[in-house]
Amino acid sequence: MEESASDKSSTRIHHHSSPVLSLLLGLLAMAALGAGAYWFTHRAAEKVKTTHYDQARPIPSDAELKRTLKEEQYHVVRENGTEPAFQNLYFNNLRVGLYVDIISGQPLFTSLDKFDNQNGRPNFTKPIAPELIEESRDTSFGLERTEVHAAKSKAHLGHLFRDGPAPGGLRYTVNSAALRFIPLEKLEVEGYGDYLSLFPSASPSPAPSN
Repeated sequence: MEESASDKSSTRIHHHSSPVLSLLLGLLAMAALGAGAYWFTHRAAEKVKTTHYDQARPIPSDAELKRTLKEEQYHVVRENGTEPAFQNLYFNNLRVGLYVDIISGQPLFTSLDKFDNQNGRPNFTKPIAPELIEESRDTSFGLERTEVHAAKSKAHLGHLFRDGPAPGGLRYTVNSAALRFIPLEKLEVEGYGDYLSLFPSASPSPAPSN
């Protein structure tokens, strides 16, 4: 049986339209995948921005801290140790941001209250809030000093002296090993976006070059 002219025409149209249809379907599929990826990325970013530091986060046991902290960090925070002057992480850190407790993550000091006392360790005029710090008497090495701890984790931080700059006259000399620094530009990502209000006129400072 011979194929009619109309049948041949229909067949040619079908053959020509199939690649076009496939191309359109492929483009639609790619567009759908792209939209899905954008939505997923956007939602993930929004979730990060709304993450907050967990005030109820439990304090790890000393055994766990011994496994997770560096030896010097554990020596400072749990054995009341003192790190070497001028050979620690933050004594000359000039970047803008928060200093948080290495154990609990609780924000303790800001870079706005940090100053150089020429003693090779981080020095602060005050904590973010007085209730974040506990004081105790320290008579070790035959000296009379005021020891300071993080109120939440009981981590040994350093000592408080009363020869600081005006107007408060206080000097919190803190071991870098007891702290973790979070730069201003990473506060939101790290869950500390609520603390951005502490830096109303500050702008991020460049990372130090190696």
